[in-house]
Amino acid sequence: MRHGFKGRRFARSVSHRKAMFANLAVSLIEHEQIVTTLPKAKDLRPIVEKLVTLGKRGDLHARRQVIAQIGNESVVKRLFETIAPRYASRNGGYLRIMKAGFRKGDNAPLAVIEFVDRDTSAKGAGDRARIEAEGNAEAEAA
Repeated sequence: MRHGFKGRRFARSVSHRKAMFANLAVSLIEHEQIVTTLPKAKDLRPIVEKLVTLGKRGDLHARRQVIAQIGNESVVKRLFETIAPRYASRNGGYLRIMKAGFRKGDNAPLAVIEFVDRDTSAKGAGDRARIEAEGNAEAEAA
């Protein structure tokens, strides 16, 4: 019996699972919408909602706790400066999960997980900025 065990294992070790959820959280905060499997989305929601709650608190200790959990300081800055103030008047329920059919290869149920009041222009903005920075670096080197 599995009484008292919260969450799914996803056939991964503890460290692999923690890294997977940290990576998913970074992607979600950066793009404000990601497509993943339904069970991963359901397990990711409480993790990211706790991070947003820490971001709303806004003090140094909360920032260090978030950095310890996801390990990406630029994404933590985005969380604390843009996402957390957006939800200052909301008490939880920052994310929405919508079913998105089934994956072609293995028929796994897919879901879109996104912030409720997301910025639609943020989708792919991090990738565009990264490509521009690489292009500028190449132009300066030439």
